[in-house]
Parts: sequence; structure tokens; C-alpha cells
Amino acid sequence: MSFEAKRCGVQFSPPSIVLIYQHRDTKKVRKRIIPVRNFFKHSDCSRAAEKLKNNPRHRDYLDSVTCSQLEKLHVILQDQMKGLSLEHSLASFHLDPEEDLNKLDDQELNRKKGQMDELFEKNRRHKDDPDFVYDLEMDFTKTMQDKCSWDEESDDGF
Repeated sequence: MSFEAKRCGVQFSPPSIVLIYQHRDTKKVRKRIIPVRNFFKHSDCSRAAEKLKNNPRHRDYLDSVTCSQLEKLHVILQDQMKGLSLEHSLASFHLDPEEDLNKLDDQELNRKKGQMDELFEKNRRHKDDPDFVYDLEMDFTKTMQDKCSWDEESDDGF
């Protein structure tokens, strides 16, 4: 059977992944609630997402859902188990260019790196793309406002 996922979400009580999918042949739209079992406050979200995606009962339904999307849903469930709000969980997926990534723990850092990788792949241009330009030249001239202190010549003579 072939199914196409339309939307994914979470249900907090009981902890579940909610999947709205469409059967490719009949075009009927249905909802499937997939319980998340043996998942705790300190579980590994990426491992739990992989395990759920490879589960034979749900494999056909979750085929068009990426592991990173399932991992995000597990993070939201885990944050709720820790007592954090939904707004806090969703804000943790926002990439802030001014954020100091050195202050994050390994799990949070890996989440941010994954988001950056996704964004890079989404914006990446391949040779086969219609708007691909081989030797693109851009002028990054700086204005006086954008001048950085380390750009200026120092008096040390270096």
C-alpha cells in the first residue's frame, strides 16, 4: 500500500504522533494516531524517531515523513514531559544568528546543527536547477556602518 503524509502533529495525553495521510489510490484522507511507547524525559529523541519510523506497523504510513520531522515531534513531547511549554519547544527550533552556540549542551547543539543542515540543503543550488549560475559574482562592499573593529589596521605594525 502507498500512503502520502499530509500533516503530522503530537497529542500530549496519551503521548502520540498524529498523522493525517492520504491513500494514493483511493485519495481518501484519514487520521492515524500512533502511540509513543517507552519514551521518557531523558530518552534519545533521534533514536526514538528512527525506531518509530522503522516499526513494521507504521512503516508504510511514515514512509514520506522524514526522520528529522519525527525527531522534532519527539522533542516537543519530551519538553512537555519535562514541564516546558509548547511555545518554549517551538522557540527552540528557531535559528537565531546572534545566539552563542558555545553555551548549548550537546543535544541542543545537535538539534541546531540539524536545522542548519536542513536550511542549507533547502537553499542549495545544484547544476541541474533552472536558476543555477556557474560563476556567480557578488559584490559585498561594506558601508561605514558595517565596519568591524578587527578590519581596521592596528598600530602594532602587523
